[in-house]
Amino acid sequence: MPVEQLSAPEGVLVTPDDGEPAAAVLVLSGSSGRVQADRCRVLAGHGLAALSVRWFGADPQPATLQEVPVESFTPHLDRLFGLSDRLGVVGTSFGAVAALLLGIADARLRTVVALAPSHLVWATPTLADDDRPIERSAFSWRGDPLHFMPVVDQTTWHGPPFSTPRQLYEASLRTFPTREPDAVIDVEQITAHLVLAAGGADAVWPSAAFAQQIRARRAAYGIETTVLYEPLAGHRVILPGETPALPTQDYQYGGAEDADRRLGIRVLDALLASLPLAG
Repeated sequence: MPVEQLSAPEGVLVTPDDGEPAAAVLVLSGSSGRVQADRCRVLAGHGLAALSVRWFGADPQPATLQEVPVESFTPHLDRLFGLSDRLGVVGTSFGAVAALLLGIADARLRTVVALAPSHLVWATPTLADDDRPIERSAFSWRGDPLHFMPVVDQTTWHGPPFSTPRQLYEASLRTFPTREPDAVIDVEQITAHLVLAAGGADAVWPSAAFAQQIRARRAAYGIETTVLYEPLAGHRVILPGETPALPTQDYQYGGAEDADRRLGIRVLDALLASLPLAG
């Protein structure tokens, strides 16, 4: 299948072998910011044009996942829209947050798939040189930082030590309850079909609970949301035919590979079903 390597920013565009794509999808990784070439290959094998870019960490993107402009994704959606008006975005973790924010910002999107999502905008996960959290939002919009949920300072934390990132985020929710309302993403403004996928064994953050928060908020406005849940899955969904990402040293994602794959089958089915139905 045709593969185009991109630069400035680094990325890859994979298109199907047999003619025009049935739909076009932007693929966003999580806090690594990496290019997900293998996921694009899998999606192109199902007739989709798939584009993944390094969305921070290299020029002209922000150096870290800090106040990343939501509008910086628009040129990538513009390019995909030139290939198909059936436009979607698939994001994981912090990339899922970006996908939700894009769903609000860009009405062209037909489908938003948020894997291991959060219902909140969080502070940047980047730490300062002294290992203290940086009090800056992960995302911005037209020059203004978005309201964010802070994380606790582990250098001054007096409670039990955190054995997983999830415990850190759960402690942050308990520590800063007054900050949560302002950090909530206005998911009721997403007009695209919304698919959420979460694992009960997610060790990064409680994505299953976050997904339920998103569904409940949309339900209050009479809007349906597809939620895919696998109790033994972790933070990383594995699509059929996809090579699992290499583990990150000293970082726990949780879940079992077979459960991550089961959830991935359901995610791919939901994505392929939602794009044609949206037309």
